[in-house]
Amino acid sequence: MSFKFDINYLKLLPKTELHVHLDGSLRLSTLIELAKSRKIKLPSNTESGLKELVFKSKYKNLVEYLHGFGLTCSVLQDEESLEQVAYELAIDNFEEGVRYCEVRFAPQLHVNDKIDIHGVVESVTRGFDKAKKEINSKIEILSGQEPRFEYGIIIIAMRMFTGGFSDYFKKFTTVHKYTSNENIYSLASFEMANAVVKLRDEGFPIVAFDLAGQESGYPAGDHFKAFDLIHKNFISKTVHAGEAYGPESIFQAITELHADRIGHGFHIFSPDRIQSSSIKDKESYIKKLAQYIAEHRITLEVCLTSNLQTMPELENNIKNHALKKMLEARLSISLCTDNRLVSNTTVTNEIKLAVDNFDISPKQLKDILIYGFKRSFYYGSYQEKREYVRSNINYYEQLSKKFGYQI
Repeated sequence: MSFKFDINYLKLLPKTELHVHLDGSLRLSTLIELAKSRKIKLPSNTESGLKELVFKSKYKNLVEYLHGFGLTCSVLQDEESLEQVAYELAIDNFEEGVRYCEVRFAPQLHVNDKIDIHGVVESVTRGFDKAKKEINSKIEILSGQEPRFEYGIIIIAMRMFTGGFSDYFKKFTTVHKYTSNENIYSLASFEMANAVVKLRDEGFPIVAFDLAGQESGYPAGDHFKAFDLIHKNFISKTVHAGEAYGPESIFQAITELHADRIGHGFHIFSPDRIQSSSIKDKESYIKKLAQYIAEHRITLEVCLTSNLQTMPELENNIKNHALKKMLEARLSISLCTDNRLVSNTTVTNEIKLAVDNFDISPKQLKDILIYGFKRSFYYGSYQEKREYVRSNINYYEQLSKKFGYQI
């Protein structure tokens, strides 16, 4: 029997957003505005039209789900648009109680003749810094009554790409026309990793490196060199894995790319997804994998709505989600949106979806939400992070007492 939580309580609680894509989280009104000013044609110039044609509540498959990113990326090709969208994303998060946000994006999708990788990262930083300054000037935060808003940037490298992905990738594939695709992808991620190290050292709030894109046929191991460089430069790692592929993808992420967190991890308990003939006892393999992840507190960034929209095996029933088994195995999880626009959701919605459909007590909810702060890749010293986590715990407990929830 699910515990009933007041929606206002869920909205006010201090929360984290550890898995949100910038190019999947624009305001619909902003997408229309930017497209109009940049003379980019959309399937519709109204919000209702775009919701009907592109950004739906349900999708036929992952291909249809990803269609909207072509539109959003098309308007995010200059400094002004990137800064505006970053600023609005920070504001939208704070307005629903998110106190800490890690925004992720692939700079190589936004590079062109007018803006380079440095300019892309600088623009997003400028937008978030503007929002952070505005938010933290509020009297209740300045007085210490409420925890401040903080953020970090996660830079994405792509598992695979074609020249049509962006101007940058078009030139990259042209320059390396005699190189195999496998090596081209590896070179591109290594280039991105080198940029991340340099930008981090320049002072940009980059907190982690990520690998995203099609899993099947594009193994994480191809990007070992990039992640090895990141690992040796003391930068955290999170990897999209177990979303469209099986437990082996998660295994590769944590053993070959040193992943500290896993994006999605949906198929961690799916023996039917194991393809290697060398794994004879699939149940034992999964048990050991889950045990390792649990003991090392490798957090799974769970995106319920996104999974519901892209995974036919769920049969439009969230109760079929692996979250139940994750909770039973006492794995470290964080509830995230993935994409606020494309999935038409918020962090509060994701939490409500979880507590309405799974057996989560007030204490368990607190553990989940606070662990989001603890397992964040906080940009600052360890002592500063501890103090920041404590401020959010204190505020959480104040709200719980106010709403009558016994922790």
